[in-house]
Amino acid sequence: MTGIVYKSTGSWYQVKSDDGVFYQCRMKGKFRISGIKSTNPIAVGDKVVFDLDKKGEEETGVIKKILDRDNFIVRKSVNLSKQIHIIAANIDQVFLLITINNPPTFAAFIDRFLVSTRAYRIDTILVFNKIDSYQLEERAEILYLKDIYEAIGYRCLEVSSTENKNVDAVKEMMIGKTSMFVGHSGVGKSTLVNAIEPSLDLKTKEISDQHKQGQHTTTFAEMFDLNFDARIIDTPGIKGFGIVDIDKYELGDYFPEFFALKQDCKFNNCLHLKEPQCAVKEALEEEKVSWSRYKSYLQILEGEEEKEHFRTDIWNEEDNE
Repeated sequence: MTGIVYKSTGSWYQVKSDDGVFYQCRMKGKFRISGIKSTNPIAVGDKVVFDLDKKGEEETGVIKKILDRDNFIVRKSVNLSKQIHIIAANIDQVFLLITINNPPTFAAFIDRFLVSTRAYRIDTILVFNKIDSYQLEERAEILYLKDIYEAIGYRCLEVSSTENKNVDAVKEMMIGKTSMFVGHSGVGKSTLVNAIEPSLDLKTKEISDQHKQGQHTTTFAEMFDLNFDARIIDTPGIKGFGIVDIDKYELGDYFPEFFALKQDCKFNNCLHLKEPQCAVKEALEEEKVSWSRYKSYLQILEGEEEKEHFRTDIWNEEDNE
């Protein structure tokens, strides 16, 4: 039988068969997929082949094979830096939820995530959530961020689940697709999903006042069928995002504004550092390229861990000197 993995708890997998029946399945032996050393070889969204194993009155499944993936999104494992964690597979699009201060989403996280989704050919929409909760200065920062990302081709939406602002716009974009919602804990993923599909009634928690951080409510990634011809993958909150296996000479290709200028650089393998006649550096000096994006590029290029100390509105040319 074949089916799609809807939930993974590490040892058991909920698989929906092609005829619409859900089975609890376990993995047969160890899987090694295309040389990937992953903490979870089977991910939500995977298409699998499984056999039924009936013991007594309980019928469970045994997964024998993972079919080829259209795409998948990964990050470095938190505890095992040499291994990766597959967040989900076979995704049509990702909604990256961003909040300014409750909790804060920093430019470094946004850019790292966008590099990964672009590398794996997954469309990403930036959702500036909780738009009803911001004061004038915070609204200005959102508009600044939108200007940066819309200019390089990313669609941005301002959303409020509580005031139902642009919830229908998100819903319309999901029709006929498998969408993943991702972001830090507390950015309002579950609240937005509930606004889109109230019958799911996903658990939500308040932001911690002491640290302005979200509290984990989603423990495992899980996919849900929605009542308007769509599927959604709800994911645990992600604290940081480690880039996996991107060659330094290809990194600039995943920054669309850098890639557009690449042909004008003097050297084909220009890293946009100190090379002469670098089109990216020239555009940076002319403020045609965002300094915060360039800062993220340097951080990834140099292999640094994600830093949270800079915001887009305080990084400028003078800081780089």
